[in-house]
Amino acid sequence: MVATLLRLRLRVLGNSLTRSTWQLVATVIGGLYGLGMLVAVAAGAVALGLSASFDLAATIIVLAGSLLTLGWVLFPLLLTGIEQTLDPPHLVQYPIPMRTLLIALTLAGVIGIPGAVSLLAGLASAAAWLRSPPAMVAAVLCAVIGVVTAVVASRAMAALSVGLQSSRRARELSGILIIIPLLLLGPIIIALTQGISSSAGALPNLASALGWTPLGAAWAVPGAIALGDIGGAGLRLLIALATLVLLYIVWRGALARALLTPAVATNRSVSRGKLGVFARVPQTPAGAIAARCLTYWRRDPRYARQLISVPLIPVLLWFYSILNDAPMLVMWTGPLLGFTFALTLASDISYDGTAFATHLIDGVRGRDDRLGRLSALAVFAVPITVLAAVGGVAFADQWQHLPVILALSIGTMLTGMGVVCISSARFVMPVPRAGDNPFKSAQGSSFTTGLQVFAVWGIVLALMIPTGVLAIISFASGSAVFGWSALACSVVIGVAVLIIGIRGGGALLDRTGPTLLMQLRRLRGA
Repeated sequence: MVATLLRLRLRVLGNSLTRSTWQLVATVIGGLYGLGMLVAVAAGAVALGLSASFDLAATIIVLAGSLLTLGWVLFPLLLTGIEQTLDPPHLVQYPIPMRTLLIALTLAGVIGIPGAVSLLAGLASAAAWLRSPPAMVAAVLCAVIGVVTAVVASRAMAALSVGLQSSRRARELSGILIIIPLLLLGPIIIALTQGISSSAGALPNLASALGWTPLGAAWAVPGAIALGDIGGAGLRLLIALATLVLLYIVWRGALARALLTPAVATNRSVSRGKLGVFARVPQTPAGAIAARCLTYWRRDPRYARQLISVPLIPVLLWFYSILNDAPMLVMWTGPLLGFTFALTLASDISYDGTAFATHLIDGVRGRDDRLGRLSALAVFAVPITVLAAVGGVAFADQWQHLPVILALSIGTMLTGMGVVCISSARFVMPVPRAGDNPFKSAQGSSFTTGLQVFAVWGIVLALMIPTGVLAIISFASGSAVFGWSALACSVVIGVAVLIIGIRGGGALLDRTGPTLLMQLRRLRGA
């Protein structure tokens, strides 16, 4: 039964790769990236084994192993709900023994790219003990224990979070709490690097402490053997094995509860006659679409995910401005936000999914579709972008550059919206389904989205050349005339591109609507 489940996992993975070229390309790139990491780990381990002291090798191995385990524990919090062939909710209707299911789920976690890279990297770390054969043998065994413990901890965390994931508010909160540190990863790494460099002497003590915890016990055993601490190695091995057994028990119980009481989405009733935003828009097809999109922006966590970066962009620019003593960096908040808002339109039809069929059935004109989606975004994007531009100039105290910053902010936003109105009428991308974790990503989606972003960015830059030339002259000469000229130029070009985008994108959508629906059905696996 275990072999059958694993073959099913590999078969579905293979079918998903052959169905989409971009998914295959992204998987190959991920594999090459993992291979590069393995080469780096192996080279580092060999270098430690040939020349480093046992104390230094033990410190590095324990810290790296603890970080690996912690990453596996946090992984399901970020990607709970990601498509898995052996996901328990998919198997609840089959009479599979619990022991068989647990073994299959563990092995399935190891045969994927993250699991395989983790296992091979752990085995490669044994090279750090080339001068101590007993420690090297123990490192191979403990690497297997450490990686299996990490995988089981990941599965247990996923099973424990099933109940929370049935709540939309809990999904939004957990996703936001995790994605914010990821978006702030640059400042966090800089701060940690500065902290470590100023207190490097504390790392051995930290590694020693982690070696007695579930995070690093398995990875600390070889170092203890190499240093002659046989008793300490035995105690650490007992801690590692006890951790694995305890996680197995917790996972088994959580999985049993998840299979008996699977999570279901909750519904909220609305009083009759409460039309909400629909009562405040023009009673036209474009108005109805705008009202629906505004409702999505307010209530759909997938849409909200795109807005998380809005408050973080000024925070990042402020951090780097303080770090480099360059307050003028904050001035660029407006242009960055304008382009960020424009890009959100690229995934609007993709988020509709197969429900986009209602547009085709009702005969909604492409122009109304473009205008409605654009109007909903403009309700909050325009005032936020303008306020960000003015606020950035005020922070930098560079009021003479206000016309230029407004020109770049408004021009980038309007031009970007016009370009995306056309591109999104031709291409769709893999996105989370309604009700899924908003941070779930299908294989190949990052690569596909990246291509579209780069294409849109290149077109916007080309269209912004006249405004950019005037802006550069204004910055160089300090002339207000060129600044206001840049603002006028950006508005004229932006409005023109926007009109062309609405009309051209609408006409294109009228022709490609059925094709887009077929692409959406393929992405949904229908």
